[in-house]
Amino acid sequence: MADGAGRQGYSPPVPTSRLVFQGVRRRFGRLSVLEGVSGEAAPGQVLLVTGPNGSGKSTLLRCLAGLLAPDAGSIEYREDDRPLDTAERRRRVGFVAPDLAFYGELTVRENLAFFARLRRVEPARGLALLDRVGLPAERMAGTLSSGMRQRLRWAWALLHRPRLLLLDEPFQNFDAPGESAVRGLLAEHLADGGMAVVANPSSLDFDHVDTRIDLGR
Repeated sequence: MADGAGRQGYSPPVPTSRLVFQGVRRRFGRLSVLEGVSGEAAPGQVLLVTGPNGSGKSTLLRCLAGLLAPDAGSIEYREDDRPLDTAERRRRVGFVAPDLAFYGELTVRENLAFFARLRRVEPARGLALLDRVGLPAERMAGTLSSGMRQRLRWAWALLHRPRLLLLDEPFQNFDAPGESAVRGLLAEHLADGGMAVVANPSSLDFDHVDTRIDLGR
């Protein structure tokens, strides 16, 4: 064949992505939460965000996700060297956050199937992730424990195979098997070289960290 697609062992190129933010500032009324924060994350890299409670870690991740607009500074996210605007970035990233809620009157499977349709993903992808995180597909979302809801947040965040994953308190409310399951998923997604991660974990026991931003005051 003229191209390499038919050769045994051929792997297509991993799409490139890059997040760069500079001088990000955010205030809430008179309270200044972020004061000129800068950083970057490339595929296969983990940027760890640390700092005490109230230092702006969650606020920074919400700005990076496109859920909050910074008062100053710039946030640029590129895929295949193409810059994405805020709305497109919001659709493309994966985001795990404690305040992410689901439809309680739907089953776990129905919740992921709904989001799969919105993101134009095959529903089978959601079922495979539910199996990996150990969630019963037919359980009503409104009856899930806090730890099970966290497993569902991970499945939702990884549903569309994001190239940028933002993790706000990613291991909150997990038991040991739940944390082990999502750590394994994260390691697999990082290993293929196509995903960049920005994380704000409650514990600094976090694998594959390349760089760190400390928001300590």
